[in-house]
Amino acid sequence: MLGLPGLGVGEARADALCATDDRDREVCLDAPATRIAALSPGATELAYAAGAGDKVVAVVAYSDYPPEAKAVTSVGSHTRMDLEALVALQPDLVIGWVTGNPPEQLETLEDLGMAVFYIEPRDVEGVSSAVERLALLADTREEGGRVAAEFRDGMAELAERYADAEPVTVFYQVWGEPLMTVNDEHLIGKVLTLCGGVNVFGELSRLVPRIDDEAVLAADPEAIVAGGMGEENRDWLTHWEQYPSLTAVERDNLYFVPPSLIQRPTPRLLEGSRLFCEKLDHARARR
Repeated sequence: MLGLPGLGVGEARADALCATDDRDREVCLDAPATRIAALSPGATELAYAAGAGDKVVAVVAYSDYPPEAKAVTSVGSHTRMDLEALVALQPDLVIGWVTGNPPEQLETLEDLGMAVFYIEPRDVEGVSSAVERLALLADTREEGGRVAAEFRDGMAELAERYADAEPVTVFYQVWGEPLMTVNDEHLIGKVLTLCGGVNVFGELSRLVPRIDDEAVLAADPEAIVAGGMGEENRDWLTHWEQYPSLTAVERDNLYFVPPSLIQRPTPRLLEGSRLFCEKLDHARARR
């Protein structure tokens, strides 16, 4: 069920568990969620991080972390769910992704009376908050609170460590064809800044702008960091080696960070951020 928007975590009615989602809607459950459908790989990770992994009954393609999530029933992809299969699993909480799931499908689930909780963390605090809010709805607050605090403290420690780091100009490649990057408002852009990087495309207006090789050549970043299409794929970095005049190529500052650690807004972003910061430390050492 839905309540009035604008109330925060813990401001629940006496007879319900309520939390505000990332569309500023208050979602209330009459009892703790026991059958959760997580409709993106990030939502799946966040549910497990919140201590509610044993309550997840439905996931979507590429929900591969933690490993036990692979055994949960898949109901399609995050862009097209099998609604009949999903409804048959009778979830009492559906975790939707604000910009990743088809709105019409989530609206159909709401029309059927299902509680849909939209998430999409856009900053470090948003990740911790998402874990805490899901833990509230699943009544796993002790575990969720611990994970959220560890992530929050770890990111704060990194921010302090790199607060005075020498700036490194960086191009982060989030996709290859078409060539795409992130701006400073994107969560990855914020990690880049936290590590002492200067995003050469940070001021572009779109969160995930499309660019071309010429734009990268003109920006001449000191380092190029790519997520790649898989956990071991460096093909995107090989592409830039055809431009030996690029500072990043000349200094061999071409770095890979596994996308599951940096492109999913989950507590594993702490591990990805540490790797990202280490890469920029390497670039500083090669000056």
